[in-house]
Amino acid sequence: MNAMPQAVAAQHAQAALAQAALARTGPVAGEGLSVTGATVTYRNGHTALRDATFTIPTGTITALVGVNGSGKSTLFKAIMGFVRLAKGQISILGQSVDAALKKNLVAYVPQSEEVDWNFPVLVEDVVMMGRYGHMGFLRIPKAADREAVSAALARVNMSEFRKRQIGELSGGQKKRVFLARALAQDGRVILLDEPFTGVDVKTEDAIVGLLRSLREEGRVMLVSTHNLGSVPEFCDRTVLLNRTVLAYGPTAETFTQANLEETFGGVLRHFVLHDGADGRQKPVGVLTDDERPLVLRDGQLVPRTRTERNGGQG
Repeated sequence: MNAMPQAVAAQHAQAALAQAALARTGPVAGEGLSVTGATVTYRNGHTALRDATFTIPTGTITALVGVNGSGKSTLFKAIMGFVRLAKGQISILGQSVDAALKKNLVAYVPQSEEVDWNFPVLVEDVVMMGRYGHMGFLRIPKAADREAVSAALARVNMSEFRKRQIGELSGGQKKRVFLARALAQDGRVILLDEPFTGVDVKTEDAIVGLLRSLREEGRVMLVSTHNLGSVPEFCDRTVLLNRTVLAYGPTAETFTQANLEETFGGVLRHFVLHDGADGRQKPVGVLTDDERPLVLRDGQLVPRTRTERNGGQG
């Protein structure tokens, strides 16, 4: 089969997935992910998450920002049903966590550290794992499952690598494979755990472009990230977390120096430089966790330039 029929088949498969998703989710337009008073206490008595409350509408990309140990992973686990709430409630597209999981509405893109890259498995088999919830007990793929896998791989530009061992891929390619798995699953709520760590600027741009297209499809995306400089570029909203939600709302209003300093509790380094480009000396604040700096001029966010972005990780 040549490239053109493959592309057409992928488009048809994607359209079929979208129609199936509407049938599964029902009339819940605008109602995405709602977390109300969520508290998680582990058996040892440690409260990892306390009274967390925020709401994310459909068709939204939201950043989840906080230091290590702030409860981001616990929140993801609660949304995926891996840990139970001591109190509070989580609603996914107007449904309980259990009901949403039974309909395969929640997809997860893990951190690289969570994956055993030495395990011998083909790229297409990893993506097929996203279809397991749509299969019967024996997990025998049907034509619709194979079409969904092909469509997902095409969408992340990884079709030519489908027969490659997952461990042979670059860091950015591995990220795209797990994004393809989420697409094949057709999750309407997608949780992404540090998707930009260890990738180059080209891959970061590709991931952001994909997230934006998924936003146009009405999906809900919650992105856990340390890359402060990237957040204002593509995230509509931000949740700032440190065992509880310290601030939530539109990124332009929430992503402030005061909120970030409260969230990170001194972990971030703060510099004040002087910008004399226009003949006047103006203070320029730089907040950094040594990965992607966040620049503020006159208290306002300053978008990164292409040169600054090319200085990111490879």
